[in-house]
Amino acid sequence: MGTKGKEIVRISVNKLLKLLNKAYADEWLAYYQYWVSAKIVKGKMRKAVADELVEHASDELKHAGMLADRIIQLGGVPLTDFTKLNNNANCKYANPTKPDTAKILRQAIDGERCAIDVYNELLKVLKDKDEITYHTVLEILEDEVEHEEDFQTLLDDVKSLTKGKA
Repeated sequence: MGTKGKEIVRISVNKLLKLLNKAYADEWLAYYQYWVSAKIVKGKMRKAVADELVEHASDELKHAGMLADRIIQLGGVPLTDFTKLNNNANCKYANPTKPDTAKILRQAIDGERCAIDVYNELLKVLKDKDEITYHTVLEILEDEVEHEEDFQTLLDDVKSLTKGKA
């Protein structure tokens, strides 16, 4: 990272790199969870649920890229050992062992709620300390809020088709 770029960060870069790597791990786990869930999901509105999962998986991968870019700009290295992602994550991987649409959607909603909490807290840490990272995190948070709403709407639709049994 350039000298001037370091000067404008008013937080411990090492602390920030740790927080960003944890969020980076979250995004990779969310990407994989949504991607694999889209492949195996079954039940009411399967196609609509799978399509939404694929769309949001793409967003999670984009978020991982955004975080990796910022980690590198700050002189760090994104986590490189894929096997250590879950141990470093804030939001642990939720194995989609029951591929029912309602169960998959509930897992996705829980994951998005965790992400919203993580990014909201990260914004508090970054406020007035690192405007560049703050902007990146805010953009990701906006997507996560939208994802939660999308998944909740789909779950409500699935429930209405099964008369509240989902």
